[in-house]
Amino acid sequence: MSMPPSSEVPVGTDYSRLFRLDGRRAVVVGAGSGIGRESALALAAYGARVVCADRDLEAAEATARLGPDLSAYRLDVLDGDAVRRASAELGVVDVLVDSAATNVRKHLLDYSDDDFDRVVNLNLRAAFQLLRAFGSGMAARGRGSIIAFSSIRAVTVEPGQGVYAATKAGLVQLLRAAAAELGPRGVRVNAIAPGVVATPLTAPIRAVPEWAEAYAAKSALGRWSRPDELAGAVVYLASDASSFVTGTQLFVDGGWTAIDGRYTPPT
Repeated sequence: MSMPPSSEVPVGTDYSRLFRLDGRRAVVVGAGSGIGRESALALAAYGARVVCADRDLEAAEATARLGPDLSAYRLDVLDGDAVRRASAELGVVDVLVDSAATNVRKHLLDYSDDDFDRVVNLNLRAAFQLLRAFGSGMAARGRGSIIAFSSIRAVTVEPGQGVYAATKAGLVQLLRAAAAELGPRGVRVNAIAPGVVATPLTAPIRAVPEWAEAYAAKSALGRWSRPDELAGAVVYLASDASSFVTGTQLFVDGGWTAIDGRYTPPT
């Protein structure tokens, strides 16, 4: 049975340029360190002009010095007015990457209202503000890709991770709703779900050998990931290589969510 014309590959597609981002402008939130920094460097390596946005301007500038197509911009995403100003000042943005996140590791009964607000405000409210501010311009122009980092905790949880997990699950649903609403206007919206990554956020875990080793053993690959190992997924979702991908959560977790438990029984 023949396929309808809309599903056919365009004649003369240049697959060698499928991941190229030449002529596109990207904003990476949280580009001062960790996954955000590596995302910015990877996008620039594939031809994008990248704005490295971070609350810590010095950290953003340090990232920007690593490449010719990188610039720094101070942005506190907890300030809704600042987010709206940024979307106006930065002009045309084709790709938005949100890597900002925080966590307070406590059991639910030990959580204070301030702890709750701290995690929810950055992980969920700020993500909503960014999506709304930058997604509006993308929708008006009829194109764009929005990428935010969820987590394996969007689908799995452990003691002390309840509020963080709730924000990441909520973020995924927020992004799915945005994908449904903005898709007809040419904007794609997706999440990347890392496993355990060696970043400043996870430094307290890695400082405890038993804890660090238990997390490493949980994945199929038996180790923690490096921040740069998330960069390929960012480039993929930003580029035409993923032109028919929206509303999805891409797990880059070393097989963490494929495995049941941390104990390998004898065979």
